[in-house]
Amino acid sequence: MNLNFFKKIGLIVWKDIIIELRTKDIFSAMFLFALLVIIIFNFAFAPEEGNIKHLAPGILWVAFTFAGILGLNRSFIFEKDGGSLQGLMLSPVDRGIIYLGKMLGNVIFIFIVELITLPVFTLFFNLSFFHLIPKLTLILLVSTIGFASAGTLLAAISVNTKARETMLPILLFPIIIPVIIGAVKSTGKILEDKPLIEIMPWLKLLIAFDIIFLIVSFLVFEYVIEE
Repeated sequence: MNLNFFKKIGLIVWKDIIIELRTKDIFSAMFLFALLVIIIFNFAFAPEEGNIKHLAPGILWVAFTFAGILGLNRSFIFEKDGGSLQGLMLSPVDRGIIYLGKMLGNVIFIFIVELITLPVFTLFFNLSFFHLIPKLTLILLVSTIGFASAGTLLAAISVNTKARETMLPILLFPIIIPVIIGAVKSTGKILEDKPLIEIMPWLKLLIAFDIIFLIVSFLVFEYVIEE
């Protein structure tokens, strides 16, 4: 891999960022969806209940997962409907570069929404875990990479189907179950202020799935995008 390889990936990521800065469609949709989920759970579980810390990881990742799926779907729908996906395919770059660029763009958007959602969540549920932000940020980033790695590939598949809005969740949920379980379990241990040694098994699981999803998706994306 040379400098030109990373430059091409950066150009695709930058393209997505510029488009999102102009439209704000993906970011606003994801954040509003995550906020709606938090508000619903806030009414379902009173913040003063003693078990809210045990429920917090699940609530957070329900919000992150569904908001992330919405973002993945919209990113490829915009490419498909606007004709830019065809333009990317006609460009003289490897299909794997297109995948990595789109995946990194999705990671950035989802990760930013997660970081903004965290303080909103603490306000609604009257929790205080700002001192745990460094550990939480690590888990959020590792989990989001695995989520976006598989999600970007499957979003490229579902965008070419008639039921593209509903097809992505059907394809994605069975595959990312290990990532969601690892994210929820590790987030729960962090919120309980457990030492890092107790979080490491789940973190290793997340990293392993990140690597597997990245490699497999990179290799098969060329065949997926040509369909």
